[in-house]
Amino acid sequence: MTFAVLSSGITSASTASKFLAENFIVGFNLGWDQGGVTWIALIFMAILALINLRGVSESLKFNVVLTLIELTGLLIVIFIGFWAMSQGNVDFSRVMVFETSEDKGVFLSLTAATSLAFFAMVGFEDSVNMAEETKDPVKIFPKVMLTGLSITAVVYVLVSIAAVSIVPVGTLSESQTPLLEVVRAGAPNLPMDVIYPFLSMFAVANTALINMLMASRLLYGMAHQDVLPRSLGKVLPNRRSPWSAIIFTTLIAFALIITVTNFMGTDTVAALGGTTALLLLCVFTIVNIAVIVLRRRPIDREHFRAPKILPYLGAITCAFLVGPWAQDPIEYQIAGVLIGLGIVLWAATWVWNRAVRAQRTRIRHPEDLGG
Repeated sequence: MTFAVLSSGITSASTASKFLAENFIVGFNLGWDQGGVTWIALIFMAILALINLRGVSESLKFNVVLTLIELTGLLIVIFIGFWAMSQGNVDFSRVMVFETSEDKGVFLSLTAATSLAFFAMVGFEDSVNMAEETKDPVKIFPKVMLTGLSITAVVYVLVSIAAVSIVPVGTLSESQTPLLEVVRAGAPNLPMDVIYPFLSMFAVANTALINMLMASRLLYGMAHQDVLPRSLGKVLPNRRSPWSAIIFTTLIAFALIITVTNFMGTDTVAALGGTTALLLLCVFTIVNIAVIVLRRRPIDREHFRAPKILPYLGAITCAFLVGPWAQDPIEYQIAGVLIGLGIVLWAATWVWNRAVRAQRTRIRHPEDLGG
């Protein structure tokens, strides 16, 4: 399950890098083909690896700046939506229009859209890795988590309403830079279409950086647990950054970007974004089931307790969205390859631990790991 979360971070970062590359080309009016998009995405991932190597502190500070830029870009879309509304240049009837493919009805189309839209909320699962850094995680973390999710949901709903009411859904789906189309249509007299591609680049860089940061640290942790090869747990002598894990996750991202963009003949953003959602939906299904099982056990310390019905709803909903009626077949292929890679690495580690080190391969309690 941990490797699935790790893989979702890499696919999410790869999605962001592709989106950044497309906005880079639009912003500088380069007119490059998919080959140029691929090269820009790869260079961007390499830059992220260098930032990641600098350490967590530097990466998080840089990420705060990127988050503010991302929020600025989304607020611009919302304000342009209000401006277009005041000018009477919106069509709110499109908000409730469903354009479905011939082989899907409204329900299945909504299901597929919900599964992909789940990608918009990706990132909050990474925060659990930092929960222990808070002074009172039992009280503070749930409040901050739920507040953040609520604010994000409101922002994305407003952005979605503004987008589809200003620009037809068909135009948005065909565009590689849909929010830029909204800015151009909603405020044609403002030079925002010149600035917005660069805002978008900084915004998606935020997503990619935090996900690659998370993925490399998870890989390091699994190597430190002797679940994956120990060579993936090596760190820099001074900065203590897990350099081998950073390089490995970056190479996987390279492979995803090159393969999906140039050989699979599909929309890269949709494929990688959908794979991210698929992996996390699988993880959340298991997590909700685990909550149902674990809450039956008595715990002698203070802890957060969710309403009883929520884990059941979460498990059923997530499991439903994992089904083939909500996912594109290519997403299963990409996810299968990534999970298969994890299984191969685990199997190789298991054989090495048994045959050479005469040790069992198992998850140990952090307090038993030692230095």
